[in-house]
Amino acid sequence: MVVLKHISVAAVTAAALLLTTASPAGATAIGDVQQAMAKVAATPGAVGVIGGAYLDGRPAGRGSAGSRLLNGEGGLIPAEARFRIGSQTKTMAATTLLKLVEEGRIGLADKLAAVLPEVAVDGLVERAEEITVRQLIQHTSGVPDWYSRAGSTEPAFDVFDFTTHHRPLDIVKMTRGLPRTGAPGEKFTYSNTGYTLIGMIVEKVTGRSLARELDRRLFQPLGMSQTYLAAKPPEGIKGPHGHGYYPDSTGAPRDVDRFNASWGYGAGGVISTTRDISAFYRAFYQGRLLPSALQEVLTGGPQGLARQGSGQCGDDLRIFGGTAPGYSAVTLTSTDGRRQLAVAATRSTADDGEVITAMIKAAEAVLCPA
Repeated sequence: MVVLKHISVAAVTAAALLLTTASPAGATAIGDVQQAMAKVAATPGAVGVIGGAYLDGRPAGRGSAGSRLLNGEGGLIPAEARFRIGSQTKTMAATTLLKLVEEGRIGLADKLAAVLPEVAVDGLVERAEEITVRQLIQHTSGVPDWYSRAGSTEPAFDVFDFTTHHRPLDIVKMTRGLPRTGAPGEKFTYSNTGYTLIGMIVEKVTGRSLARELDRRLFQPLGMSQTYLAAKPPEGIKGPHGHGYYPDSTGAPRDVDRFNASWGYGAGGVISTTRDISAFYRAFYQGRLLPSALQEVLTGGPQGLARQGSGQCGDDLRIFGGTAPGYSAVTLTSTDGRRQLAVAATRSTADDGEVITAMIKAAEAVLCPA
């Protein structure tokens, strides 16, 4: 996908969770980005990696290592190239929905069945009359995840089907009959389906496509001119970029550059650059996108999209991330919005744990130099 999973808490499993780390408050030192990217590229399973650090919106270092294609071919990936940000899309989709809450066009306590009655028909989404908008945002709805089946980390869809268009409602229908993960509001259980539903809600409330709403409410105002939501297959990444690979039935890595964009949608469809995604997190944490109470809906809750952690750097950095067949991406941002480091890697392995671990270590080395 365009990543629909989040990076795992242990960074060594495919569990869909968010990681965090930290850094000393007010720190402005930036380490060697190129050196850090070279270490990631040397990790088994990594094909190519790019990174960009930013301080107060200005470039503070770039790096590119590995190669654009498998087996060292194709030269370096341009450091300013676009990449799939995967589940970092969720923060953008939720921010867009919360802007509608701010405008009074929908409420956090509104029920899914009332907002999207089509998903309540014949019990398509069980207990839709109880599930709230807030629960969808905070992954406490109990709606089963369409990305993978219970007990499995492998995608539930055909990774190599690059052409079939899947409507969001069709993707939701994939979960019919799957067991719920809990009662509405009971516990945090990561669900891509919840964010497919969030994309549908944005479209229902505004009468415009999710791609258009993201563009008009976030990308254009923030100057994210290289960012867009890929929506129709077989839509690849525009411009020079790295190619991701995924093992086929024989175990041989197969190019998934033409990943089926219709899977991503509100759960993981955005394509961006290190500059643009850093601009988003800078604006988010500087309070330029949402009032504090609505921002807390995302960053707080049982297990928000941004969690405070502890580590070698202190306590003011957050890591957002996502991973999908062939692709991984993480972005670190300080909670004052001053510092960001975005890293994107292409892979040749199904297991993303080792590459993700290397990306996080590299990020810490850059934003927390000795």
